[in-house]
Amino acid sequence: MGFERVCTTGEVPEDEALAVQVGALTLAVAREGDEFFAVQDLCTHAAVALSEGEVSECQIECWLHGSRFDLRTGKPTGLPATEPVAVFPVEVRGDEVFVDVDTTTNGVRPS
Repeated sequence: MGFERVCTTGEVPEDEALAVQVGALTLAVAREGDEFFAVQDLCTHAAVALSEGEVSECQIECWLHGSRFDLRTGKPTGLPATEPVAVFPVEVRGDEVFVDVDTTTNGVRPS
C-alpha cells in the first residue's frame, strides 16, 4: 500500500488528534508544532479511541483513564497503560499528510 494521503495539515488541530481511516486501520494523526505523528487510534489499556483525548508535549492522552503515550515512540508515559501503541511513518508533502500503514516505526503490530 505504501504512503496514503490521510488529511491536510490544516485539518489536524494543535491540541487534539484527528481520527482517520486507512483500510482496516483507524489512526490518530496529531501534531506538535510543525511535526506530524500517526499512532493507532486505540488505547492499549481500555481499547478506546485515543483521538478523543488531548495532545500536548508530544504525548496523546486517553480520555477514559488518563493513560498517555509518546507520539514518537508509542511507549506509555502514564499509567494505567503498560503496552505501547503502534506508530506509523508520516510524510508531509506541501499541505497534505501521508501515512505508511504497512510499516510501524516502533515494531508494534496494530491490533
